Amino acid sequence: MTLAVVLVEPAGPLNVGSVARLCANYNIQDLRLVAPRCDPADPEAVRMAVHGDAVLQHASIFPSLLDAVADCQQVVASCGRIDHGEIPLQSPEEIAPWIQMGRAQGLRSALVFGREDRGLSNEELLISHRVFKLHTADTYPSLNLSHAVAVVLHELERERRLQAQPDAPVSEIPASAPELDGCLRDAEELLLEVGFLLEHTARARMAKVKGLVQRALIRSDEVALLRGMVRQLRWAARRNRP
Repeated sequence: MTLAVVLVEPAGPLNVGSVARLCANYNIQDLRLVAPRCDPADPEAVRMAVHGDAVLQHASIFPSLLDAVADCQQVVASCGRIDHGEIPLQSPEEIAPWIQMGRAQGLRSALVFGREDRGLSNEELLISHRVFKLHTADTYPSLNLSHAVAVVLHELERERRLQAQPDAPVSEIPASAPELDGCLRDAEELLLEVGFLLEHTARARMAKVKGLVQRALIRSDEVALLRGMVRQLRWAARRNRP
């Protein structure tokens, strides 16, 4: 399958089991758990999975979000918080056509959901190509984890049935999250060396740069070009240093 559901540090076995069941409901076999804070084999998880027990049993476990989405060309994250900084948010209706087009072209996509108590950090949101927010009240925007997954998977299935486009043109594949992360780390080191960034403001300024690059959906070859430029500039700056 070309769609993975990724849960970051899930703490509740009932939620993990419920999400496994939802994956089975929508014919998704790829469930990924990032540093889970509960045992996926907990009897409560197995009980809630019902006919999704095979999905639960074969769920992959990763140490970090970056590792979990390393093979994905489309990474979409959920955000239920209001303190997400300047990260642009989209609705599920805006996200679904983009994901479905990628799935139709054979791209691997990841739907990322955060912790039950605090969601995803801004740093984790910036790993994603796009971030969505469900239609909830501003006074209490956060849904139960499994409920949020259900809403999004339903929207994707609705879009799949609407978007029968077998002859749709193949879009250019965006660079993976690890490729972008490596390039931006190199860029940050260079900008610190030449004085464009300062230690106490580097994280905030690089978050803005990362958001800009993510929204541009640049390709792997373009990332390689940028990384080569950064490394050459670092070499030249060090060579000419007195």
